[in-house]
Amino acid sequence: MEKNAAVVFGGTGLTGSLLLAQISNDQYFNKIIVVTRKEIATKNLKITNKVIDFSKEKEFENCIIKDAVVFSCIGTTQSQVKGNKKRYKEIDFDITLNIAKASKKMNADKFLFISSGGANSKSSNFYLKLKGEIEEAVINIKNNSLFIIKPSLLIGRRKNRRFLEEIGQLVMPIFSFILPSTIKAIKAKTVAKAMINLSKSNLSGKNIIENSDLFNWSKS
Repeated sequence: MEKNAAVVFGGTGLTGSLLLAQISNDQYFNKIIVVTRKEIATKNLKITNKVIDFSKEKEFENCIIKDAVVFSCIGTTQSQVKGNKKRYKEIDFDITLNIAKASKKMNADKFLFISSGGANSKSSNFYLKLKGEIEEAVINIKNNSLFIIKPSLLIGRRKNRRFLEEIGQLVMPIFSFILPSTIKAIKAKTVAKAMINLSKSNLSGKNIIENSDLFNWSKS
């Protein structure tokens, strides 16, 4: 049992890496488990790196400590899976669902995962439909405390470039002042900060955190 332990999945991506950096410097967390496919180098004594096979459901349970906060920043792109929608779903849907199941079974205190603004299981858009399906599946797990994080366009430097997203990152901030907070672009580090603050909150049950909420939660 670890009251101030954090388990991070997807800690090498855009938001996940920023989340991990912020948690590492946060004295509230005394233990951090970073779950990856490949070993990562770290000098931070609070961090333990667990390398697992993400296709094996049982391995997720071995990474989660009772009462820990579990963060999931798992996600992929069409280019990374070369347009293979089955593979896309295996990563976004299956892995997220397995983390939720393991968090429930191991009695994690909170489970926070990144979805998307506009997610809707009835959408004709593949991405938004899939994100909506993930949300519904995870909600059905009934975790102790669930936080569904729904950002708009994320601003930040990615390792894997997304052409259309890069154009959006250049254009959206220009018009940001006239856009409502529900849809305006948001910095990945802002999302990371909001997730950390939410993880320390007294909120319980199911919590849907919209883009506008993220701006507010990142301030404290």
